[in-house]
Parts: sequence; structure tokens; C-alpha cells
Amino acid sequence: MALIPSTILTGFLGAGKTTLLNRILQEDHGLKIAVIENEFGQENIDNEILVQDSSEQIVEMNNGCICCTVRGDLIVALTKLAQKREAGELHFDRIIIETTGLANPGPVAQTFFMDEEVGVHYMLDAVLTVVDARHAMTQLDDYEEAQRQVGFADKLLISKTDLVDTAQLDALKARLMRINPRAPISTVDFGRAPISTVDFGRAPLAEVLDIRGFNLNDKLEIDPDFLKAEEAHDHDHGHVHTDACNHEHDHHDHHHGHHSDDIAAFVFKSDRPFDPAKLDEFLASLVNVFGPRMLRYKGVLLMQGAERKVVFQGVHQMMGSDLGAKWGENEERGSKMVFIGKNLPKDVFVSGLEQCLV
Repeated sequence: MALIPSTILTGFLGAGKTTLLNRILQEDHGLKIAVIENEFGQENIDNEILVQDSSEQIVEMNNGCICCTVRGDLIVALTKLAQKREAGELHFDRIIIETTGLANPGPVAQTFFMDEEVGVHYMLDAVLTVVDARHAMTQLDDYEEAQRQVGFADKLLISKTDLVDTAQLDALKARLMRINPRAPISTVDFGRAPISTVDFGRAPLAEVLDIRGFNLNDKLEIDPDFLKAEEAHDHDHGHVHTDACNHEHDHHDHHHGHHSDDIAAFVFKSDRPFDPAKLDEFLASLVNVFGPRMLRYKGVLLMQGAERKVVFQGVHQMMGSDLGAKWGENEERGSKMVFIGKNLPKDVFVSGLEQCLV
């Protein structure tokens, strides 16, 4: 049986996660979706409980969706849903997990890789983060959880854009891109317009489901404008092989000097191939030392003597790699890596990676 695609929906308090999920649970879209509200503790921090009758753990909705309120172990809930599905007691094609507004999505994402039973039934499609356009700047300043939610995202959905002007929205997008340049950004309206199979709160379903952000593939999704800006900055400083720059003189700080985010991204690029043994050893040491602070990392690598690309990615201490497509005859060969984390020493990463080059 095919693996069940799973989406983690996160975002800070009041961003609009529960509004979106209520729409999913009530509208006639013809999809069989199981929604898990992952509550940490006895009370939902958002005070917006999808299933009002908490004595009923699994509730089937009129439109075929299922809502499951989990207090406690997510692994147990996922396993129970999969067992009921296999037994024919429940019917659903995919899962959306909503985390609470103050949650770190990291442990939820790790669930899909750490537990064998979960791995047999589910595939993590993507982490979606809803960002409140009106309050995000303050939340990112004040709460590391908000930064983590952005850093973990495979896709960012900005809500409440009608409450800010163009300049404020552009400033927020620039900041989000600095924290996480690999996550595409969309603006969404979760108003009360009817949802159809094509329109999810005026956000196409393609922007919410089947993103494949967690799949190993040979497309490294990094915003090209971020790369261009970084490359220009490197040219000014005489850098040759990387477009990573130190936090103290980050080019974005000229425009956003009052925002110093603990969680940020940097990129490493090189047109020289890696020595596989040296790179394996160095990446293992990075994960061993900095793993808890490494939120997401991903790359397409040029290896010495290899005709195929090597794709790697990881979450915290869990890292995987796979062979990608063959390098094209006229394709410019090179490695591109992005690291997103909390106060990562970029100079250590960059100098170490440069020493792994042939």
C-alpha cells in the first residue's frame, strides 16, 4: 500500500492555522483528509479546539474528513489511525497535523524518521508555516519559537496581508527569506469565501498539498534573489567559492539592522568537486556537534569522479543522502548547500567544507 502523504501545519499564535483547518473540515472539497490537532498538555494553547467534544478522540466529519485531537503521543495516534485505515474502519488519503502556536515543529518532523511503525505507513510531504503579516515582525523579534517555525518550513503562507501596506509586506518577505531562503513564499486569504477543489481559502491546493518539500530530489529550492544578493556581497569581499557571509556584516542588515534573528540561513557554493570520504567525515562531525541547532539543511553535491548528482538533507541529527540525476553534458557542475539553524558558526562550516574540496 502506498505511503500516506503527511503535512505538518505550523505557525505562531493567531496566524490562522485553525481557521484554515476548520474550513478544510467543513467544506465540500471531495478529499479524504485526516486532521490531527497535536495538543501538548491538557489545554490547547490556541484555545480554538477543532473538536469540541474532547471525550471523542476521532470524529468523522460530514465531508469525509476525520479530526483527531491528540493529547500526548503523536506516534500512538498516527499508528492507531493507520491501523484503523488498514482494517477498513476509517477512510482517508492524507494527513495534516496542526501543531500548537508555541510549538517547535522539529520533534513532530522527526517522528516520521525515528519511529519504524510510522515510517512504514507515512511519508512526510512538507512543513507549512502560516505567518501573520500584521504581527510577524514583533513575534520574530520576541519569540524564538516563531523563528524556528519559519526555519523549518518547506513553504511559507503569509496571512492577513490586508492589514499591512506594501512596504511592510516586502520587509517581512525579505526577513523571512533571510531566515529561510529555501522556502517559497505565498500570500493567502483564509476568509469566508467557499472552498472548492481548486481553491483553498483562495490558496490553490497545489500550494498546500503535494509539495514534496521533504523528498530527496535534485532540485534545491533556494530563492534565486537571495543567491544573487549573496553573490554580489561576496564579490565585494573577494570571496571565491562561497556566498556565505558573516552575521556581523550580513548584507541584509543594511536594511533591517534592528532585527537580529538567532535563526538564519547561509549558503555554500563551489564549482570544485568534494572528496567523498572527507565530506562524509566533516558532515558527521557537524551533525554531532551542532545537530540540535541545525534546523534544516539540504544540498546538491558534485562528487569527485561521480557522473550523478548527490542529494542530501537533514533535520537536526538525522541526515540522509541519495543519488540524483546525471549531470547534463552542458550543465554547469557545482555544489550548492543551504544550512538553516540557530547561531551556527558560518566560518566553521565554510572553512571546513572548503577543506573537503578536491
